[in-house]
Amino acid sequence: MATFVFSVYLTSSVGVGISGGTTPASWLGRAAAIAGLTVALLAPAVGVWVESPHRRRVALSVLTALAVALTCGMFFIHDRPGYLWAGLALMGATAACGDLASVPYNAMLRQLSTPQTAGRISGLGWAAGYVGSVLLLLVVYTGFISGKGSGPDATRGLLRAPLHDGLYVREAMLVAAAWLAILALPLLFVAHRLPDSAEVHEPTSMLGGYRKLWTEVSAEWRRDRNLVYFLFASALFRDGLAAIFAFGAVLGVNVYGISQGDVLIFGVVASVVAAVGAVLGGFVDHRIGSKPVIVGSLAAIVVLGLTLMLLSGSVAFWICGLLLCMFIGPSQSSSRALLLQMAKHGREGVAFGLYTMTGRAVAFVAPWLFSVFVDVFGAVRAGLGGISLVLIAGLLAMLAVRVPARGALAAEPS
Repeated sequence: MATFVFSVYLTSSVGVGISGGTTPASWLGRAAAIAGLTVALLAPAVGVWVESPHRRRVALSVLTALAVALTCGMFFIHDRPGYLWAGLALMGATAACGDLASVPYNAMLRQLSTPQTAGRISGLGWAAGYVGSVLLLLVVYTGFISGKGSGPDATRGLLRAPLHDGLYVREAMLVAAAWLAILALPLLFVAHRLPDSAEVHEPTSMLGGYRKLWTEVSAEWRRDRNLVYFLFASALFRDGLAAIFAFGAVLGVNVYGISQGDVLIFGVVASVVAAVGAVLGGFVDHRIGSKPVIVGSLAAIVVLGLTLMLLSGSVAFWICGLLLCMFIGPSQSSSRALLLQMAKHGREGVAFGLYTMTGRAVAFVAPWLFSVFVDVFGAVRAGLGGISLVLIAGLLAMLAVRVPARGALAAEPS
């Protein structure tokens, strides 16, 4: 919803006519950077703090509630330039809450799986997220976005949401908030019945978490430097994958001739394809391991991205774009499963805190290279080269990571 609906509303409608020489899209990038920096600073402490299963549940509940409240707040962003700053603040804060919530959420994977089944369950989890995205995008498109026309009395969608003052988008964000709240309830209720770890954790404050974090990182570096190498490699290729989603709509509209309505439909189809890819990747992960899935997926994405850069037309965008999405799901889910496989037992929260922090710490690289390639070569399509460069760097770094055998991990206490 943020990528395909609200961010477009802010940059193409609310922010039109703002004073100064900075474009709304540039301000959107700055807001995302601030959100990323916030997550980079807080995620490690959150990871240490949620080592206790009880604290995981509390943190996940609070952050989910904040995300719902902030999404509801987007309803009050009117279609006037003065509301751009509030809209950007809401988007940044919502993104930060979502990223921070992923720390306790991902750490719960240990309670739901074994080292042998983590890849398959992670893949199914990613697929479920994509399916939810598909359903929500379809509801929003048919109910609030579809249709054409302008004027004070124009409406959009089957629910005839008023176009005036951006009400059609603002009402859609209320639906998104309700969607998140309702679908989060089963997880929050089930989380209270998950088995707790037998390991005893000493209470740790948020500020004390940073001191403990440094101790944990130093110990992890001495125990297994491959985990640190993997965190670096995954930060790079996850940044490239995020850039594909972030700039996909821009490329589709400005380079390949896709209309704004068709871009939303593409997002629906792409989510379905990514869900299928995540499920298939989870089963392949279960059979051959996480690293081969990640390496193979990244190689395919790089080849497809460079191929798309050389082609033109909507057909090329649809074919190459959907094939890209087929490999994005497996690379994401297997990355999470591999981190769980490499993390020391009982330290999943710390590992996923570092996982989030390192990813956000380099989140500026792919967007920056995208803009550099566009400026240097004078073409928007050249931005794909910048994204591909980040993915290639992540792929090469991933090749150097040595993964422990799953059989050895199975012997760890659970």
